[in-house]
Amino acid sequence: MVRPLRLGAATAVVSLLALAGCGDSTAPVDVPASEAERPADGDGDGENGGGRSATPSPSPPPGPASVEADELGAVPVLMYHQIVDRPQSVYDRTPGDFRAELERLAGEDYVPVTARELTGGSLDIPAGTHPVVLTFDDSTVSQLALDADGRPKPDTAVAVLRDVAEAHPGFRPVATFFVNGDPFAEPGGEQTLNWLHEHGFEVGNHTLRHTTLGAVSGSAVQRAIARNQNAITEALPDDVTVDSLALPNGSMPSDAGLAVEGSAGGTDYRHAGVYLVGANPAPSPFSADFDPGAIPRIRSQGADGPDAKFVSTAWLDKLEDGTVTRYTSDGDPEHISFPSDRQSALSDAHTDLANPY
Repeated sequence: MVRPLRLGAATAVVSLLALAGCGDSTAPVDVPASEAERPADGDGDGENGGGRSATPSPSPPPGPASVEADELGAVPVLMYHQIVDRPQSVYDRTPGDFRAELERLAGEDYVPVTARELTGGSLDIPAGTHPVVLTFDDSTVSQLALDADGRPKPDTAVAVLRDVAEAHPGFRPVATFFVNGDPFAEPGGEQTLNWLHEHGFEVGNHTLRHTTLGAVSGSAVQRAIARNQNAITEALPDDVTVDSLALPNGSMPSDAGLAVEGSAGGTDYRHAGVYLVGANPAPSPFSADFDPGAIPRIRSQGADGPDAKFVSTAWLDKLEDGTVTRYTSDGDPEHISFPSDRQSALSDAHTDLANPY
């Protein structure tokens, strides 16, 4: 279910399309006669081998109090750039650093969601778990490079993420990639962008040439965004939309509304979420403090570098020890659960789904 969005103070946003999944067909398998004749659920009653469904109905989620659900808590939106053996700046991480951070997230019951899912309030994750958004800027080959067989090369960000997800069932291998023109060193990006889309990743806008939007005119802002949207949509199937924008260098246009909506060269764009470089967790999408036109992110970094109190290691510590209240799912996408003393933090747009306890 996609819950309705709250509008920011000066920002208009739109509803989102749900991300479609893909499946593969397999060759038929010979089944022994003894198994083929066996009733689906073993009781021999009713048509097709039984009066009950072979697939049991899912169990209802536990009560929100039992998992200390708080869907008004903060959500870490982690920001990555290069994943390289020899970091050249505070924005770079080694494959080992990246793997260790993902292992920590999995061990602390985080479940990755996309930027699109966050802004849409589509956080359908198990009871007691916490959403985290993994975002990647600049579309470099350290994030994704495909081998001759079309598989992610070892130690790229995508390969590491998929390795960790395979070792931790329930840790979804999804992320949002904010790309520039000719992403992942591929002219046009058709192969790489389609690989991401087909495997459940989101492709977002980071302008065609990494334009610092606060330093150019309003018309130049719109051209930089619209031209990149064209490049993305030309590479992907017709039904794919570009719903998320990350601001290059964290620079907001002087007219902030142009980051959300605009038009250039006959192309209209409209983003449900605009992502900053900012240094703190994002409010819950159901919180009165949530502004989809200015969503903060946290730089992925160890606690021993500059600005250590603002980086991922420090914030994950605070979220884990309760210094900062984190979003904890109730496992029920039809309700927004939270302790009753947190009622005032709920956005007015979501009171019909409120489930205080």
